[in-house]
Amino acid sequence: MTKKILMVLTSHDELGNTGKKTGFWVEEFAAPYYAFIDAGAEVTLATPKGGQAPIDPASTLADFQTAATERYDADATAQAKIATTVLLSSVNEADFDGVFYPGGHGPLWDLTDNTDSIALIESFLNAGKAVTTVCHASAALLNVKQASGDFVVKGKAVTGFTNSEEEAVQLTEIVPFLVEDELIKRGGDYQKSEDWHAFSIQDGLIITGQNPASSALVAEKLLEQLYA
Repeated sequence: MTKKILMVLTSHDELGNTGKKTGFWVEEFAAPYYAFIDAGAEVTLATPKGGQAPIDPASTLADFQTAATERYDADATAQAKIATTVLLSSVNEADFDGVFYPGGHGPLWDLTDNTDSIALIESFLNAGKAVTTVCHASAALLNVKQASGDFVVKGKAVTGFTNSEEEAVQLTEIVPFLVEDELIKRGGDYQKSEDWHAFSIQDGLIITGQNPASSALVAEKLLEQLYA
């Protein structure tokens, strides 16, 4: 039976008050997307506003290109999906087997407090389905709660973009908060590897990745969960 995976991307494209653009990080979408479709899964893309999901221009620079991003650049079908994402408020957990949140700085602004996203993640977890995030998209977990009222990351092994990685890209003073700090504040058992090294961790139904290099690892763990 074909597995159905929902990918939730940001609609936010302003990098704080810098006048620069942000959005989702291409590699963090492309590597998992191709892992999913190559495994035979059906993928649906959703954003808070629907329509065109904004690509972080920095993620298209030569230094950050991978086999997956090059495949995306030549893939008109995938590009059309990015241009016509469905409205996040219209999707239902019951229609999917798992969910994946790609990062980029955008999610910090529009997926952290998004009530549709929070309710969706709670629905997936309550239904015993895996929720996966990478890099800055781990922010989407911050305000999700358990039935008990505790934060869902409390006591859970989780990761996301590190404070030192944020410092390295010189955006510590621009972002609304630091992912590492906030996961720890909510009781998460925050874990990390060296900056820019691939690192992913699974604790029950929650699978998280540290940075762009970790996106394929997170996708693999989700596929293992779905096809176990």
